Amino acid sequence: MRKAGLAARVASGTQVQAYREGVNINDQAGVPQECTLPAAERPARAAEFDQLFAVALRSQQRVAPTVLRWRLDPAAESAVRDLASRETGCCSFFTFVFTQLQGAVQVDVEVPPASAGVLDALAERAAAGMRS
Repeated sequence: MRKAGLAARVASGTQVQAYREGVNINDQAGVPQECTLPAAERPARAAEFDQLFAVALRSQQRVAPTVLRWRLDPAAESAVRDLASRETGCCSFFTFVFTQLQGAVQVDVEVPPASAGVLDALAERAAAGMRS
């Protein structure tokens, strides 16, 4: 059911209506079926991302509807690689691409079009973490 005043949108490059309002990575209803992380472990994983965003995330940019780019403190690279590896282990739709930059580590987080809502929620969480 659509909220009053919200027009239906079509997912980028498709004729399929996008359902992105209300996706929340803390909400079990918003967790994709492909995610195999046990529900009991999801709050701890979300807290790991929150800690990463608060401590190491310098900026983020939405490169495309299915690609989010982070620039992180290079001191966090090992922790970011570990977290990305564990995340792709349970959510195989994520792809993390690392690039070394002068004074930063760039991470491109990519998802298939059907998972763009999950990327939206992750981007919102990262933005909130950078502000805190």
